[in-house]
Amino acid sequence: MEIAVSSNVVTISGNIKSINDLQAIKNTLDTLSNNSKSITLIIKDSLSITSSVVGYLNKLVLKDHIKLHIKVGNSELMSLFDELNLTAIFQAEKI
Repeated sequence: MEIAVSSNVVTISGNIKSINDLQAIKNTLDTLSNNSKSITLIIKDSLSITSSVVGYLNKLVLKDHIKLHIKVGNSELMSLFDELNLTAIFQAEKI
């Protein structure tokens, strides 16, 4: 997994699957959320997302009041967000 940051846009390439991926995402978004209350997260091609990442993203939205907009490249991941009723919370959309 690779992370690129430009302004308040975070782009993730590759599969999100390990605890190291969680730490990288968490460190990046924590730093960004100190300066911005609105973040766009582009998940280009990951087939799935770990429950720990979902929990962390929920915390950002519900506790830290960060406006999160997730753009998803993979249909299976978008379906997962739909099934977990996270589409509205994360403002998720298919790209």
